[in-house]
Amino acid sequence: MVILHLSQNHVITMDWLREIPLTFEWILLYAFGLVALIQLFYYWFFFSRLAFRKPKKKYDATPPVSLIICAKNEYLNLEENLPFFLDQDYPDYEVLVVNDGSDDETELLLHEMRGKTPRLTVVNLQKNVNFFRGKKFPLSIGIKEARHGLIVVADADCRPASRQWIAGMVSRFDPAAEIVLGYGPYRKKPGLLNKLIRYDTFFIGLQYLSFALAGNAYMGVGRNLAYRREVFFRVKGFISHYKVMSGDDDLFINQAATRRNVRIEVDPDSHTLSLPKESLGKWFHQKRRHMTTGNYYKPRFKFLLGLLSLSQVLFYLLFAILMACCVLSTIGLIAAAIFAIRMISMLIIFYKAGKKLNQSRLSLYSPLFDLIMLVLNLTFAFSAMFFNNNRWK
Repeated sequence: MVILHLSQNHVITMDWLREIPLTFEWILLYAFGLVALIQLFYYWFFFSRLAFRKPKKKYDATPPVSLIICAKNEYLNLEENLPFFLDQDYPDYEVLVVNDGSDDETELLLHEMRGKTPRLTVVNLQKNVNFFRGKKFPLSIGIKEARHGLIVVADADCRPASRQWIAGMVSRFDPAAEIVLGYGPYRKKPGLLNKLIRYDTFFIGLQYLSFALAGNAYMGVGRNLAYRREVFFRVKGFISHYKVMSGDDDLFINQAATRRNVRIEVDPDSHTLSLPKESLGKWFHQKRRHMTTGNYYKPRFKFLLGLLSLSQVLFYLLFAILMACCVLSTIGLIAAAIFAIRMISMLIIFYKAGKKLNQSRLSLYSPLFDLIMLVLNLTFAFSAMFFNNNRWK
């Protein structure tokens, strides 16, 4: 018998320790319960911040803005999308397109469009000037050439969801804000691959937007991001990670964000819409390239994101083992109840967050896609360990 002597007159016995089952199956159940608690912590401490976020006050100031788009061999995308960027309902902004040595007809198209509107500014970089063949060099040139101190960045292969896009992003710049994170979903198309890509984008958005609301901003997306130019120069741009092809958005935010200088804008009118990859191979290549930047995150973000992923893997793995060996026992029933609590929590949080991001119907697939994406992300991550590419386009 274990006895604790708290004082001369008080003794507490701990016979209950003997009653704790310590068989292999029970140990598995305890581990499963702990992993489920970790998952629930992420859902209710982090993700609920976006899911149950109430509308915030918008600021009416309309400072001049420089919208920067980097393009390499983007003739068709620019022809389709650039008119939407040039037609924003905002009083004072320029659209600065950096043509990164394109060898298609991009330069000719930009020359023609520049003659039609004074709002468009074009910077043509000679071929092979961009030594590392990434987006960071042309974007740095664009930021230096920009006429205004408030920078909004987007990609040539996306378009704003409305004419209020710039206004929505700028409305989040209160006096203390230096960075505004936007959301960039992919367009809806038929097929399972499209649903998986859009679900993956939704889940990533849920993570980085929720973390930002908790004062732990670790990334943004380069197709919908805004920041003050002074922040870019203060952290010396992309110098610390210049040789990494990706990271003009996530590694920059990792470096520049603080607990107080980041805001988010998730109004559907402030989204940018992109065309998704049309084949699994192309999406695989894109995901694998993006995953190479994770090694350069700050330690606390590596820990938080790593624990989230590890707990997700262990949750399904331990549940499968418990169901295989204890499905009709008390242990199996307890495990099923824990599993149900986690899944119900996920459905509630994802549905509420989906409404915020205009993805409520897609979020209903979360019980199935959560497991599918787990397998795919493990494949992407394993492949990224042996992947090295210094090409942007």
